[in-house]
Amino acid sequence: MTAPDDQYSSEESDRESLAEIVGQELESLLPFRDKLRRGIAQMGGMFVLAGRALARGVQPPSSFGAIVYQVESLGARSVAIGTLTAAFAGLVIAIQFGFFLARFGVQHTVGKVVVLTLFRELAPVLTALTVGARIGSGIAAELGSMTVTEQIDAVRALGADPIKRLVVPRVYACLVVMPMLTVLADVTGFLAGAWVTKFEYDISFAQFFTSALDTVDESDFLSGVGKSVVFGLIIAVVGCYKGLNVEGGTEGVGRATTQTVAVSSVAVLLADFFLTKLLLTIT
Repeated sequence: MTAPDDQYSSEESDRESLAEIVGQELESLLPFRDKLRRGIAQMGGMFVLAGRALARGVQPPSSFGAIVYQVESLGARSVAIGTLTAAFAGLVIAIQFGFFLARFGVQHTVGKVVVLTLFRELAPVLTALTVGARIGSGIAAELGSMTVTEQIDAVRALGADPIKRLVVPRVYACLVVMPMLTVLADVTGFLAGAWVTKFEYDISFAQFFTSALDTVDESDFLSGVGKSVVFGLIIAVVGCYKGLNVEGGTEGVGRATTQTVAVSSVAVLLADFFLTKLLLTIT
């Protein structure tokens, strides 16, 4: 028979081993818990920053001059990459759908597919991913450099509001720039698609335009433009938040720019899904 003391010590050791296993599992979850907590805190900080920027943008004194400067700085210098991206997107879409529609003998309807795909999805999303990466990383790098060199603290010391002086112009500029670049991408991609179908499938420009314009309406066009406004807000807020919260000197600036591109790209794709569901429900 097992002695009572031996049985008690065996049960005690089993409880200790179970406690060690549970403790090890909990320790393995701690990094994930910390990352989740930081992520939620950052999301909350971005929402607060967005609300403050939008609210203070309509308060006097006016930031119109600074907004115009940021529109030129962020938008005019992004026209080339936005146009090039849209042109190749239109070329690829027209070639792909023209090839598959030719199997069914309806390649003359390729204009319908090209215009709907561009206006509703590809033009706003690709513009946000390509141009937005440039704009967001530039904002994060600029504000991050000001943060590590204590220029932000100097602005506060002078009694000025950093959000009003630095964040508001960039946020409102992105709200203007992204829809403008999206409209440019719509036109560029549409013309590129018409050009490639003319020479690849012998579909005249008139037939392509007629097919497209008979299908698309203002809701298709405005849905893509409306999405681009939300994308612009996301890109600007992420870039400003990362730039204003840089830590670690110049290395931190590099991390902030990289994180801005990653976070804004994922956020744009997530927002596109929910906006698409919402717009399809409304229309």
